[in-house]
Amino acid sequence: MSDIEEMQGRILAAMERASRGLEKLGVAKESGTDLSQALEDERLANAQLTERVKTLKDRLEAETAEVQAKLDAATAKLTAAEAKLTQESDTDTRMTKLDVELQQVRRANAKLSEACAALRKANEEGVGDPDLINAAMQAELDALRAARTAEIAEADAILSALTPLVESAQENA
Repeated sequence: MSDIEEMQGRILAAMERASRGLEKLGVAKESGTDLSQALEDERLANAQLTERVKTLKDRLEAETAEVQAKLDAATAKLTAAEAKLTQESDTDTRMTKLDVELQQVRRANAKLSEACAALRKANEEGVGDPDLINAAMQAELDALRAARTAEIAEADAILSALTPLVESAQENA
């Protein structure tokens, strides 16, 4: 009988171990369910983050394209402004040249007036001085040359001011 009691003890011990094993299996099964749910939650979170990254990337590309378009437009405006400034500078240069030419005309006319006054005075006195006549003629020639140069400079200044207007009108037509 002692064998039966020993066997019975061994059977009880085996059943106890099996019971504990089943309990552990039940706990592991419940943990597995929790892990499956956690894994599913992580997959969902990962999908949401991937979608947000894609949205942000699309927005960044759109904003980059918009900024590039604005930069291109600003560059075009800057180029146009530089061209206009160059034209204005050319106009200023031509106006300065015209001013210099007009000053030369004024000086030549002043010399001509002085020479004519001296010539009249000499004629009133009855003295016909050939040097005064030559000086008056030279002053008159200088005045005519200065006037011609001033007219050319003035025409050049007018032409430079009208050229951009004509080009603009042709582009708009």
